[in-house]
Amino acid sequence: MKGNIVEKVKKYLNLIINSELFIILLGIVLFLKMFFFYKQTIYVAESIEVQIISRTFIFSMFVVTFLFLLPNRTRFIVGTLLNLLLSILMLGDNVYYNYSTGLLSVAQISNLQYSGEIGNAIGNLLSIGQIVYFIDILLMCILFIIKFIKLEKIKGRKFKPAIVYIVVMIIIFGSTIPTYISGAEEIRYNKKMQLENGTLYAFHYLDFKTNMNLKKTAKYTSKDEMMKSYNELKDEYDKKYDKELCNLSGLGEQKNVILLQLESYQDFLVNKKINGKEITPNINKFLNENIRVNNMIIQSYATTADSEHSAINSLYPLENGMAFAQYSSNKYDNIFDEYKNAGYYTIYMHGNVGTFWNRNNVYANMGVDEVDFLDSFDDNSLLINEWLSDEELYKQGVQKLKEAEQKNGKFFANIVAASCHTAFDLPGLENKYDKVNIDVGKYKGTYFGNYLEASNYGDYAFGVFIDELKKNGLYDDTVIFIFGDHYGMQMYNLEMLDFIENTDHQYNMVESEINYAKVGCGIKIPGVSHMEINETKSKLDIKPTLACISGIDDGFSLGTNMCKNKNFACLSNGIIVVDKYYYNGEWYRRTNGEKINLDETSADERELLNYYKKCMEEEITISNSVVLNNLLQ
Repeated sequence: MKGNIVEKVKKYLNLIINSELFIILLGIVLFLKMFFFYKQTIYVAESIEVQIISRTFIFSMFVVTFLFLLPNRTRFIVGTLLNLLLSILMLGDNVYYNYSTGLLSVAQISNLQYSGEIGNAIGNLLSIGQIVYFIDILLMCILFIIKFIKLEKIKGRKFKPAIVYIVVMIIIFGSTIPTYISGAEEIRYNKKMQLENGTLYAFHYLDFKTNMNLKKTAKYTSKDEMMKSYNELKDEYDKKYDKELCNLSGLGEQKNVILLQLESYQDFLVNKKINGKEITPNINKFLNENIRVNNMIIQSYATTADSEHSAINSLYPLENGMAFAQYSSNKYDNIFDEYKNAGYYTIYMHGNVGTFWNRNNVYANMGVDEVDFLDSFDDNSLLINEWLSDEELYKQGVQKLKEAEQKNGKFFANIVAASCHTAFDLPGLENKYDKVNIDVGKYKGTYFGNYLEASNYGDYAFGVFIDELKKNGLYDDTVIFIFGDHYGMQMYNLEMLDFIENTDHQYNMVESEINYAKVGCGIKIPGVSHMEINETKSKLDIKPTLACISGIDDGFSLGTNMCKNKNFACLSNGIIVVDKYYYNGEWYRRTNGEKINLDETSADERELLNYYKKCMEEEITISNSVVLNNLLQ
């Protein structure tokens, strides 16, 4: 009996494999895998839209249509390869989305040389559930190897059913699919909306099409045309946001300036304790004594290099480090030039090698007076992640600052920390718990636990930095601006959410997404006591704010002085964060996470939300045109 059942299963399975039914089932399998992908990524915390389900099914059935033209052996092989390639793509997108809340792009091929950055975190980005992408392929291969399935050569093949099916598919889907693609193409910046309108298929098709000639995607090709739009936008901001939250103008005039970028420093760490101890006591003290910026939003989820690009040039980054990697020869009104023109000695310091993210070429092109990478430091034996430890970076860096002041007078220094880096296990740090003094308790050994410990070490090193500045007589006479470069933890890391719920409250979807984009930020100005800036700000605002504080001229900046009451920030992927609202394809209220129905809200609110969206599109359009076409040269 058992043998008969096995033989029947084998018989019917072979009938399916050697018939057109295989093609239909393949289309359904691809659809189900993509449905799984959506639930693992952009819809992990919300319901999947009916629109993307239906469109994904249509695309999945359409892409397998050509297989009807092939004989069954070739059809099986080609269909399996198609299945394998799309499965690899979905896995890659899944892993990269967990890393940066973005999808893979053709533009990132040139960034493979920096793959070690994501490679350090790969173990925390993979899960056993992702075998779903390949389990059907593995099963088919096993069955084929043990000869449970056999490809038959069918003689006298009739193509009438295939032709009928193809014609039907073209009639039904041939007109709708181009509509979906063109609709997705119109949404230039919001990747989530592109995905919802065109599915993963259309997203990657459009990404490939766009990156074949990226410069053509820039709206402005001439400087005059771009500057006209830029000046109109800035004039509009000056009129609309003319109130001052505080007056810091010229308070740091003739003072030294340090711009310190902290690795992976998210805002949720500020003033938080675990098992009775502050996670970042030194940074907390700094923020509580000086100016704390409570809503600093990043422009990109991806790299430290993107953060540097935004802060230094007041421009949006391109795709994952591209501005540094591929456009290093561009000329911008960068912050180094502004301070240099005002008589400051300019310095850039980072404990990594100069070739990483092409920084050696980037900062050489900017004409920075002194650029210090790993090989510029006298003692580079104390490494974490193969980069100079933050502690050593600060100790030796302060000595360089002291020498610069003595030889050249006032200085502007941009220092980039690196030790609190993925995967946060501080490799290379000896006697770690002499410098990590928190007990992470139940999070010990987890990715989140490692993050807390690495953040605590980064804070320890920051304390060393402040002490060294004071010992060398630099602290009192220096403006210090600190900020986190990007997120540390994935958006929905369960341990992180558990920690936040136990110390604060349960995040709704909107709060979780904003938490992912919000970094710690503070400003010390000699003679200015503690205050807080609560309005939403961004890294684009750093350059004009420092120019205001130092009393120097600011050139081309898409950001706004933080003292002004401008209250929204945008990310390069089209997300908008406002004091009261949040946009990620749909508008939400920050207070409760509720979606806003534009047809049902008041005319005034609808006009306001449309205004924010218009500004976002214009800012990113101007920025991309500047970078892609080098319009500020």
